[in-house]
Amino acid sequence: MEISGIISAIVIGIVIGVLGRLVVPGRQRIGILWTIAIGIIAAFIGSAVAAGFGVADTKGVDWIEWLIQIALAAVGVAALSRVKVRH
Repeated sequence: MEISGIISAIVIGIVIGVLGRLVVPGRQRIGILWTIAIGIIAAFIGSAVAAGFGVADTKGVDWIEWLIQIALAAVGVAALSRVKVRH
């Protein structure tokens, strides 16, 4: 992955984090910085998973890759929110 790919993954990760947070029902007790961090991590992991399935580079918009990334971000937001509630 080149530097431009890393920068775009970070920017996309911010969007993914926010979308993941919107998917999770109810109130999340985590800040926006945690949401962004989860989104960036989900973007990187989601890209790797999509590449593993061979759906990372398609003609047009990579909808399946986006769905994988958003699902991972939603799981991450829900998990961290749940951990924060316990403490």
